[in-house]
Amino acid sequence: MFQIGKIERSDFKPGLHFLIPGVQNVKKFDKRLQTLDAEPQRFLTGEKKDVIVDSFARWRIQNVEQFYKSTDGDIRRAGLLVYQKINDSLDVKAIVGKGTYPSILEKANASETDMIIAVTRNDEINMLICQIAYSLLKVPKKIARIRSQEYLDPKFSKLFNKENLPIDYVISPELEIAKSLQRKLEAPGALDNVPFAENKIRLLEILIDEKCPIHEIKLKELTNKFPNLNAYILGVIREESFKILKKDDKLQHNDKAYVIVNSNQMEETLKVFGHNEKIANKILIIGGGNIGFNLASNIENNFEEARVKIIEKDKNRAEYIANYLNDTIVINGNGLDEDVLNEANLDEVETVLALTNDDEDNLMVSVLVEKFSKDKRTMALVNKPNYSLLQSSLKIDDLIDPRMSTVSSILKHVHKGTIENAYTILNGEYEVIEADILESSELVNKELKNADLPDEIRVGAILRDNKFILPSSKYIFQKDDTVVLLAKRDQLPLVENLFRISSI
Repeated sequence: MFQIGKIERSDFKPGLHFLIPGVQNVKKFDKRLQTLDAEPQRFLTGEKKDVIVDSFARWRIQNVEQFYKSTDGDIRRAGLLVYQKINDSLDVKAIVGKGTYPSILEKANASETDMIIAVTRNDEINMLICQIAYSLLKVPKKIARIRSQEYLDPKFSKLFNKENLPIDYVISPELEIAKSLQRKLEAPGALDNVPFAENKIRLLEILIDEKCPIHEIKLKELTNKFPNLNAYILGVIREESFKILKKDDKLQHNDKAYVIVNSNQMEETLKVFGHNEKIANKILIIGGGNIGFNLASNIENNFEEARVKIIEKDKNRAEYIANYLNDTIVINGNGLDEDVLNEANLDEVETVLALTNDDEDNLMVSVLVEKFSKDKRTMALVNKPNYSLLQSSLKIDDLIDPRMSTVSSILKHVHKGTIENAYTILNGEYEVIEADILESSELVNKELKNADLPDEIRVGAILRDNKFILPSSKYIFQKDDTVVLLAKRDQLPLVENLFRISSI
């Protein structure tokens, strides 16, 4: 709010406010997450070669007053400032050449690195890079992106080891996304369902809607009013930012809550949050690519009562997946065709997943499903970050971002110490981490309240001797405890040090 041209207030909360006509005026700014798709930039490498670096950024206004002073309230100027920040902060050494050439890897000082991540579009090249990194450069940790199903077949799992192909970790985006979708189907009332501690602990992302009976109740009162709630609320996404809740705080409508639970109590926990959805047994997949194929295969192996149908428009691909899947019905046709949807008995389907390689097709399929057959759970795969803004208006239950699945799968290998698993929140602003306590850790024999952990680090649950524990302030850490905790990005070095055993 301005008064005679000067900023008077910038901390208004939702509700009714008054101003003095002719003296005071108001400017409004969007505090939601914004996306800036930067123009590709040309950089000069050490070899005097040109490379093109493309980038995008997610940003939002945190301090309205500072935003106005810096930009005069001009959103375009704000974009230019963010764009400049990207260019100024890029710390990239680019080397032009084939990654399979030992001389090129030497120029990149690969022998001095802790790990090498080979993520080219060619599986064989990624394998060869890891082999050279191991044989000639002695790189300790090798990660490769592998897409071909021939290499990923479980019966060939012995292929990747020090004696054969020295790849420590295989990253398959398609497999990771298929696993993520399977977990979403296992917990239909949750936006996400992430396993930790050998599947004994789960992280649930839950939307707090009008049916949630525990909103507007202080967190410290939840246990007494809901004795079956054996869970820990790490925090919420509220108005496009993450908020760590305290005992006197309350959940609010439209919060996305991140909740740590015992894997055996997922259904009971979701009921407490007002979600009574049943696991879908009739599932329709649009798109028979690697993601759709792997998801259908996972459902066949893990959902005994589920019945799956796939619509695939490429005839050869449809025949291929039909030959490999046992109980899945494959329909050759276009998922945007109403007649094809009718052939798939859309009215009987409970969940529809649009998983083609085309973002627009996936969004349109979800819209058609809502139009022709309401009350279906819809999920759509989208690669373009801007499309996330369309989710509510298009009435799509869930948008799947393949990048975040891949990032989380890589992060757990990048972290130092005994960190076994990692899940990112808000594009990496926070992480939920699983780590083991070693005998050398300073946490051993220390009470949680005396661990001097910053507010940005919250211990969610502990697994000790296969027993799930929600720790109190008097909980004493012991050797071999598996800890699941939340940490802000700038606190990750502290977390790594607490659980460190080596430099890699």
